[in-house]
Amino acid sequence: MKNVYSVIKSPVITEKSTMKTAEGQAIFWVDADANKNDIKNAVEKIFNVKVLGVNTLKVAGKVKRMGKYVGQRSTRKKAYVTLKEGDKIELFEGV
Repeated sequence: MKNVYSVIKSPVITEKSTMKTAEGQAIFWVDADANKNDIKNAVEKIFNVKVLGVNTLKVAGKVKRMGKYVGQRSTRKKAYVTLKEGDKIELFEGV
């Protein structure tokens, strides 16, 4: 098993993700090699909540230009974590 703190990279802070928190979901950027069981165990251990399900998707890196040079952003993995009713993760309370 991986270190739980290396599985979860950071929370996704967007308008859509803040609306999902009201529905009982949390969205995180996770390690590209992490599977759903690793993500579930990491969220339960770090935030002391009960996870009902995990959906993952890979976000392909965009091709970007800087003048005549072309590069590509790295591909990342996103996890939608569904929490048990009544549980919630307070990431930025009072900001």
